Amino acid sequence: MYNFLETTFFLIDFLFFSVSLFIIGFFGIILTRKNIILIIVSLEIMLLAVNLNFIFFSVFLDDLMGQIFSLYILTVAGAESAIGLAILIIFYKIRQVIAIDYISSLKG
Repeated sequence: MYNFLETTFFLIDFLFFSVSLFIIGFFGIILTRKNIILIIVSLEIMLLAVNLNFIFFSVFLDDLMGQIFSLYILTVAGAESAIGLAILIIFYKIRQVIAIDYISSLKG
């Protein structure tokens, strides 16, 4: 038998986990303003938290669109990380340092 109240409590637990991940990623960005790699990792943790929200609500509402949208976001986030890390590798080869203070020299 489907118990709405019981599944709602499980959803609240999962959403608490997702919000916790988002807060960890947010504080990772705020606290590590000097290290660009940790900022990218913290951004990925925040995107993971958003994707978990989509998946949890998709399962809770018995709708497939949240899961499909989550896969789309993961694909874009993977491409964003790959391009960002490639730019950082090239920047490191040129400047021999990876720091946000020196990133402004990339401006044209």
